[in-house]
Amino acid sequence: MSLFRACSRLPAFRRNAAVSVRWMSQAPTYRTNSQGPAETLDYRVFFQQPVSPWHDIPLKSGQLFNYINEIPKGSRAKMEICTTEPLNPIKQDVKKGKLRFFGYGDIPFNYGALPQTWEDPTAKHPSTGCVGDNDPVDAVEIGTAIAIGEVVAVKVLGCLALIDEVGSFSLAHSEYGLIRGKPIGK
Repeated sequence: MSLFRACSRLPAFRRNAAVSVRWMSQAPTYRTNSQGPAETLDYRVFFQQPVSPWHDIPLKSGQLFNYINEIPKGSRAKMEICTTEPLNPIKQDVKKGKLRFFGYGDIPFNYGALPQTWEDPTAKHPSTGCVGDNDPVDAVEIGTAIAIGEVVAVKVLGCLALIDEVGSFSLAHSEYGLIRGKPIGK
C-alpha cells in the first residue's frame, strides 16, 4: 500500500509523518559533504556523487520508505531541503533575513522529509483548511539523534498534521505512536 493511500484511510491531514520500526532492506549509501560554517547563511549539506536528495533518492526501499533527516533530535536549527538551489542541498531556513530555529527548546524527535514527494500549495485540505507548503512531505522519526542528511528506511505508522504557524512548528494532531529503525548508512 502506498504512503498516500495508507494516510488517506486515516483522518485527513495537511502533512504526513512517517517513522520506522525496523530496517529491512538494502539501499544505496548516501554520503554528504558540509560546506560553510554551521548556523550561518552559507551553510549547506550536499549529497555526494552528486545527488539531489529530493529528486534522486528513491521514495521506496523495498517495502519501506526512505526518510532524509533534516533536523537531528535535540537540536534547534530549522534545516530543510532547499528546493530552489541546484542539487537541493540541506540548509538552514531563513525568514525575513534571519536564520530560523525551533522555538520551544530542543526538538524532541528527528525531523525530515520523504524524497520524491511534494505538498501542493494550491490544494487546500478540507480537514485543516491549510494548503501544502511547496516542499517535500515532512516526516517525523523518533529514536536516537540522526545526523543531517542521513537516509533511514522507515515504515509508516501513522499520519499527523504539522502546521507551520508564526515561524514555528505546531503539532495540531497526534494519534499514533512513532518509533525508529536502523540507519541505511552514511
